[in-house]
Amino acid sequence: MKKKEHTPLSPLKRGMFKVSYYNIGCKVNYAEISSIVQEFIDNGAELVAFGEECDLILINTCTVTHLADSDCRNIIRRTKRNVPNAKIAVMGCYAQMQPNKISEIEGVDYIFGNKEKFEILNLIRNDIEKIKLESKNETKIYVSDLENSPFYSAFSAENGSRTRIVFKIQDGCDYYCSYCTVAAARGPSRSMAPEQIKNTIYSIQNKGYKEIVLSGINLGDYKTSDGNRFIDVLKMIDELDVNLRFRISSIEPNLLNEDIIKLVSNSKKICPHFHIPLQSGSDEILKKMRRRYSKSLFENRIEQIKKYIPDCCIGIDVITGFPSETEANFDETYSLLSTLPISYLHTFTYSERSSTDAININPKVPHQEKKRRTLLLRELSEKKKLEFYQTQIGKIKEIIPENFDKKTKLYKGWSENYVHTAFFGNNELNNLFVQVKLNNIQNDFVIGEKLI
Repeated sequence: MKKKEHTPLSPLKRGMFKVSYYNIGCKVNYAEISSIVQEFIDNGAELVAFGEECDLILINTCTVTHLADSDCRNIIRRTKRNVPNAKIAVMGCYAQMQPNKISEIEGVDYIFGNKEKFEILNLIRNDIEKIKLESKNETKIYVSDLENSPFYSAFSAENGSRTRIVFKIQDGCDYYCSYCTVAAARGPSRSMAPEQIKNTIYSIQNKGYKEIVLSGINLGDYKTSDGNRFIDVLKMIDELDVNLRFRISSIEPNLLNEDIIKLVSNSKKICPHFHIPLQSGSDEILKKMRRRYSKSLFENRIEQIKKYIPDCCIGIDVITGFPSETEANFDETYSLLSTLPISYLHTFTYSERSSTDAININPKVPHQEKKRRTLLLRELSEKKKLEFYQTQIGKIKEIIPENFDKKTKLYKGWSENYVHTAFFGNNELNNLFVQVKLNNIQNDFVIGEKLI
């Protein structure tokens, strides 16, 4: 969807209207709040640090776990205590799912759903002049059905060095897994047009970035009305005349096919790095989760990746303690992940959501047992990362320097295959591609040598 043009709001004069924000949740969430805040800045608002005195505070929420919900409520209360005179606007996934509950929290002035949050400036246009003058009014709720929601583009810098940027090209999900609220909170799957993707990539390159992380709620489900799929986006990217590298943020096992793997293996632009949500290594649990693949399909994908891209980094998402997950089910998951050539794990402890079907699945796994299983997988993750890093010693990789320590003269950055690397250099290498030979492992990164 083309970004709407807004007439600059006369009250938003530099120094006269101040805005701050707080984000909870995923990279897509952060990309979206960054784009929303940028629109305020483009219209003349001054961005101040969260917690400082300002006129409007934007809180972008998540609802993937009950802890995320709790974080949202706590942040709202803390914000009102610390900046009592500011107006508070709550938006995003938790706002989409529980607007009435949020409205009961003292201090909330506006609530915006996942469609309305991209129209905040228009929706509060008439209120802007009064924000500095009025005291507490009744909470205004702008939340509607997402069935026909358009696609809204978003991108944001992932770190302070402006080397890497997260670029959202897909939103929503049609999968309705039994444990997940995302499909309801985000609406149906929808995607950015290929031509707009291309134009945005050129714009990002002009801003000086060197790496783009392609992101979405269900990225592999990218599709347009004229038949373009995710692989078509990758083919287009691979043919662009740009000095950038691209990373795929996350892709479902059933959507990561052999053609995509082959394309990445032959690409000079797309990083050899896949992050794949497995969630469980037990077919019994996968069926109850309503996942769209089997254990054997997942194994096949890992085998194909290593066949075509031996140096590929493979990250895996896993959920522990799903209702009815027995010790034997967990052992299946642990055994599978132990034997496969994966590189690291992101492990999540199952969190009950009242609006999901999984809440009716029994028996529940005791909290302490869930924590024990999570800890075991996190320890396995450290072992797997070390094993992967050991396979990279002696190889030459391309690093984009990000952080420079003036005392140690060490740069830190990531290789194309996601090895966290440090090397000695001068303070003139920011945003350059640097060839580095990986020499030895130290703590959670690899020490390398910059090649001339």
